[in-house]
Amino acid sequence: MTTSLTAFPADGFSARWHRVDGEGSEQVDLRWENEGWTITSEVGGPNVSYVLRLSATWAVRQFLLFRDLDEPDLWLGTDGGGRWGEVNGAHRPDLDGCHDIDLPVTPFTNTLPIRRLALDVGDAADLTVAVLDVETLGIVPVHQRYHRVGRHRFGYTNLDSGFEVEFDIDPYGLVQDYPGLFTRS
Repeated sequence: MTTSLTAFPADGFSARWHRVDGEGSEQVDLRWENEGWTITSEVGGPNVSYVLRLSATWAVRQFLLFRDLDEPDLWLGTDGGGRWGEVNGAHRPDLDGCHDIDLPVTPFTNTLPIRRLALDVGDAADLTVAVLDVETLGIVPVHQRYHRVGRHRFGYTNLDSGFEVEFDIDPYGLVQDYPGLFTRS
């Protein structure tokens, strides 16, 4: 059964989540430009902003994180084949093989593998993801599994820690509510 996601409108799309504990929120805006997607987000709580530049097929090309400076605190780029580097071009071999980036302070980054992998109901994929700690700017590769359990439902497993959760998505592949952490508004 093919269960494709709805295409985002070319003139843009916005979504908002609130933390269940009341300690923050996220406003994310998607724009189609230069033959790819630009994602901008403001995350309250940790008070960070980020920009993601994605290909038309949702492959990460660039990631910029801003905390309290006008210039990015962190700038990462990838060649689309899982090879990462920093702003100065320094290769990050510890991140080789990662195709997506995950920020635990937001449910939005779950959308990256959901859209990129285009799984049908019943299908699952194991992948290695670059997980970023926004406080320390530490980045580590983490093995994850995404399993499409229903037309609008995914299972997520952190294969390194054993953490598992299921969540619903909207027709675009955005998380609706992430149990215990985020609710969509």
